[in-house]
Amino acid sequence: MNKKAQTMGLAILSAVAVFVCGFMFINFLMPEVTVFRTSLSCTSVDTISDGTKLLCLFGDAAVPYVILGIVSLGLGAITARLKS
Repeated sequence: MNKKAQTMGLAILSAVAVFVCGFMFINFLMPEVTVFRTSLSCTSVDTISDGTKLLCLFGDAAVPYVILGIVSLGLGAITARLKS
């Protein structure tokens, strides 16, 4: 078996480990985002100001940014193993 085939298996296992750990982190992040949204009353249209709207937007974007970071780390683990 050549070295690339062994590296591919290790790269996939590393990427799966990154995905699992990353998505476990999201389970801890979601309640904090919910608390953030309720404390700023992001769902209330009448009492929200412009600065609070911006903070609510950044708070809502936290989870997609974390998911994109997890995917990029996983793909980085795969490509780093394949390039060597």
